[in-house]
Amino acid sequence: MSIADGGIPSPNIWHHPKVYETENRAVDPNGVIEPAMRAIRDWAGATVLDIGCGTGFHLPRFAATAAQVIGVEPHGALAEAARRRTRNLPNVEIRQGTAQRLPVPDSSIDVMHARWAYFFGPGCEPGLAELDRVMRRGGTAFVIDNDGSRSTFGRWFSTAYPMIKAPEVERFWTDRGWHRTALDMGWRFETRADFEAVVRIEFTPKDAQRIIDEHRGVEVDYAINLWSRTF
Repeated sequence: MSIADGGIPSPNIWHHPKVYETENRAVDPNGVIEPAMRAIRDWAGATVLDIGCGTGFHLPRFAATAAQVIGVEPHGALAEAARRRTRNLPNVEIRQGTAQRLPVPDSSIDVMHARWAYFFGPGCEPGLAELDRVMRRGGTAFVIDNDGSRSTFGRWFSTAYPMIKAPEVERFWTDRGWHRTALDMGWRFETRADFEAVVRIEFTPKDAQRIIDEHRGVEVDYAINLWSRTF
């Protein structure tokens, strides 16, 4: 297994890609995120960069209307899975690399997408410097992350990860010229077993068991922040 220099291990998809695939299928069952992105900047005819693309789950959606889609992923096995997923899409290319050393030329990207990957607030400044380098004038970058200030999932997240404080994260992004769009989406799993498996890769064993014990059913209300910046 090869890891690009500087790759930061992901606690979920790196170790549990099949379960993370289940999570991806459960996220945003009512399709809230993509229309919100398009309302800010559509990617039809654009060059799209997906940073931390993992197994390439989102790449076919972008490829349906984009001119070119580049997925960047530091984990070699995940990058290879993304190549397999998109092998019949001629406008998609997977490159192994990191957010802080993007394998793309200067001023070459119209739309950047990062969903729960690298850009979590304080500490991601090297990746933000790379965005300054690779984004075209008039291009838009999107970062999707958890909103720990509200929703059932937000309560779980803020309790399990108290070191990540929602007001500090919001101040980090707004101070750098990013715009916050608050969205309410959700998790909707096909089975209770799927819900429990995903909870166990997102939280410590103790926190996961507490969540599983307290929450019934297969749906969870889940608030996120869609951060965007036009360059």
